[in-house]
Amino acid sequence: MAVIVPPEKTAVAQAPRRTARRSRHRPLALNVLALVAGVLGWAVVAALELVENLPTPLAVAQQAGDMVADGTLMTDTLASLRRVFLGYALGVIVAVPVGFLMGWYPTVRAVVEPYIQFFRTIPPLALIPLTVVLLGIGEVPKIAVIYLASFMACVVSSFQGVVDVDRTLINAARVLGASDRVIFAKVVVPASTPFILVGMRIGLGASWATVVAAELIGAQEGLGYRMQKASTWFEMDTIFVSLITIGVLGLLMDRLLLLAERRLTGWQERR
Repeated sequence: MAVIVPPEKTAVAQAPRRTARRSRHRPLALNVLALVAGVLGWAVVAALELVENLPTPLAVAQQAGDMVADGTLMTDTLASLRRVFLGYALGVIVAVPVGFLMGWYPTVRAVVEPYIQFFRTIPPLALIPLTVVLLGIGEVPKIAVIYLASFMACVVSSFQGVVDVDRTLINAARVLGASDRVIFAKVVVPASTPFILVGMRIGLGASWATVVAAELIGAQEGLGYRMQKASTWFEMDTIFVSLITIGVLGLLMDRLLLLAERRLTGWQERR
């Protein structure tokens, strides 16, 4: 026997879905609108020559096409991506366990934290001369500087995530007979995940900010190297192509981390 649903109930049931779709599409529409407005503003400023030597969006697009055609842009992008990925991945892999150990064991915190806080105040770029002297001018010093930038950003967030775990949850787990290993795996790690992911996003930004300077260390390819070389000949369109490429790559990687954050922390209440 078929059940007839009154039209008004069907409309009420569909209303939240339409509202959810509109709420999802609104930020995307605003993002596109902001991007178009930014490009138009750039074109106006360049056309009126309000900023000296500022290339137009069309000139930058044409230069990007030339660099894609001759393979320069792909070569530089892959070189920078490789350095960022290696340095960033190593930094995260080391930072998360160190942060957990600092937050969970007071003895480890007392020994390690002074070094972390000391080196955290030193900009990674200030260590470039030291890395050149100690590690030479190959790939190792470039990756090392990026590693330090991502490590310092991520280790503090991981440590803070463990420290900020609600003690009530830990005490409740102990009352129920959970061992330290179970408490760490089932309570501390999930509660610290949002902090870790925030630290990973900050570390990613620090890695891309560092790669430009790191590629000044005897590099022959890379987006930072290309910008430095172009600045010698005042090739502003090439500089803009490299800058935009770095921004787009960083944005895409950040969106992937944000997607992972939403998947892994879906239990959190969101505003």
